[in-house]
Amino acid sequence: MAAPKKGRRPAGGQSRPGRALALIVIAMVALTGGMFWSGHTTPRLGIDLAGGTSITLKAKAEPGKESAVNETNMNTAVGIIERRVNGLGVSEAEVQTQGRENIIVNIPRGANEKQAREQVGTTAQLYFRPVLAVAAASPAPNPSATPSGSATPSAKPSGATADQPKGGKSATPTATASSTGQGRAVSEALKAPSPTPTASSSASPKATTPPATTPPADPATAKLEQQFATLDCTPKVEGDKKVVPNPARGVPADQPTVACGQEGDAKYLLGPAEVDGKDVADAKGVLDQQRGMWIVTMDFTDAGSKKFQKITSKLSMQTEPQNQFAIVLDGEVVSAPSVRQTLSASAEISGSFNQQSAQDLGNILSYGALPLTFDTQSVDTVTAALGGDQLQAGLIAGAIGLALVIIYLVVYYRGLSLIAIASLGVSALLTYVIMALLGPTIGFALNLPAVCGAIVAIGITADSFIVYFERIRDEIREGRTLRPAVERAWPRARRTILVSDFVSFLAAAVLFIVTVGKVQGFAFTLGLTTLLDIVVVFLFTKPVMTLVARTKFFGNGHKLSGLDPKSLGAKPPLRRTRRTSAPAGPVDPKEA
Repeated sequence: MAAPKKGRRPAGGQSRPGRALALIVIAMVALTGGMFWSGHTTPRLGIDLAGGTSITLKAKAEPGKESAVNETNMNTAVGIIERRVNGLGVSEAEVQTQGRENIIVNIPRGANEKQAREQVGTTAQLYFRPVLAVAAASPAPNPSATPSGSATPSAKPSGATADQPKGGKSATPTATASSTGQGRAVSEALKAPSPTPTASSSASPKATTPPATTPPADPATAKLEQQFATLDCTPKVEGDKKVVPNPARGVPADQPTVACGQEGDAKYLLGPAEVDGKDVADAKGVLDQQRGMWIVTMDFTDAGSKKFQKITSKLSMQTEPQNQFAIVLDGEVVSAPSVRQTLSASAEISGSFNQQSAQDLGNILSYGALPLTFDTQSVDTVTAALGGDQLQAGLIAGAIGLALVIIYLVVYYRGLSLIAIASLGVSALLTYVIMALLGPTIGFALNLPAVCGAIVAIGITADSFIVYFERIRDEIREGRTLRPAVERAWPRARRTILVSDFVSFLAAAVLFIVTVGKVQGFAFTLGLTTLLDIVVVFLFTKPVMTLVARTKFFGNGHKLSGLDPKSLGAKPPLRRTRRTSAPAGPVDPKEA
């Protein structure tokens, strides 16, 4: 007796639909629990929905360097600005180019919005220049006065003990304030043959007597002398801001210059830049627990370490104020620490910092200098009320589209529409929970184009159900009952659904790669919902359809089930007819 043949699994491999349903239920519970546990129960909103600030920057090339405004430098600037802003915790900020020479910075409303706006505007070159002379902020009215320059922080290797006088500030340099005295100081500083002072030069009375009657031979030096002597760094009040003169902005790195302190408390004569912002590998503001003060630590690149070691070796042998180096950002002296010993790969800047000033300086130093200078063209504020109106309009449009889809499903598929609506609900829940979790994890912000992507996804998801339902109805039209029709229709419907979703996902991926800004939100949402469509169809719609096929309402083809054989115009059971008409035994040739 022949052994019975092993039964084949139904097409599609869904012999136990309960397992697939259990899997998707567990995933939904876990994701929802994670959303509530993280405390982020709503998706993070982008600038067009939550409000914020949009800043437009225009690149400005230096004279003779117009070719510097190119795609490479613009992309580099975008990366640096983005890291600066994100370093403040504004992870949903958008930074993108617009045209050939504009950069758009969108900063959503938040706690660090004002601070981020200030650092976005700080876009000029960053240099470390040796200090040649320091004087009071404004020219003195008489040549006999000798005011003191401002106190400066000190720089030392990380971990070393600070060598400071009482009060936590380094020794205060002095400078003669008269025009003649300042001009002589400039001339001596620029003409000094060696950075290393000798004992005789400091002790000899003749060395301190400047040749007052000898005019400088170099016109550039004479101009710099005059500029330093007459420079007035006293802040001017314009509106609600204090504006400090900025004569150093745009001066090439290889040229000496004069500059004002960031607060307008002193003016500086600075030599050519020895180190620039690209040589700083990392910097951050930290609290020194032992000394109870805020400091800024710096780490240099290999090339920057060699440059910094060379210049600090020279500066450490100088006297005040020529043992200082100035950190010049956007033409202003942010800090001018004194150097007391040779520094190399690591250093720190200490002085009268508070938490915000230390962290701001560390953030600026860490992310380096931009390859271009920029002018702020516009600063626009987007109100949350406008974003709320746009979101409301988008949600109304989505609700109308969803209602039309549901009406179509109910009218055309009747009982089957319940399965489709339940599948849409599962897909919507998964989409919402995942968007809420992606906000704190990868900085995903839901903007208006992303909402449009979710609305478009309703049609894509509904299309997958329609493909499967129509395959089942085709099987019933051929004379099969519902249970075998569900399993036989699945392989063909599955291929169609996968191909259709693959095309949609591929379009979303290409759109995400080749576009920037808000359009990426549309592409990301479209790709996410397309993947979820596959998950829902495989783990929810197909198993549920397998289970309802075992019920009398659907299995017997009730008129309201949407699977009534008569309504579908089903043919007689052709396979059964062939079996009953087949001959039972040998046929007599005469009868044939």
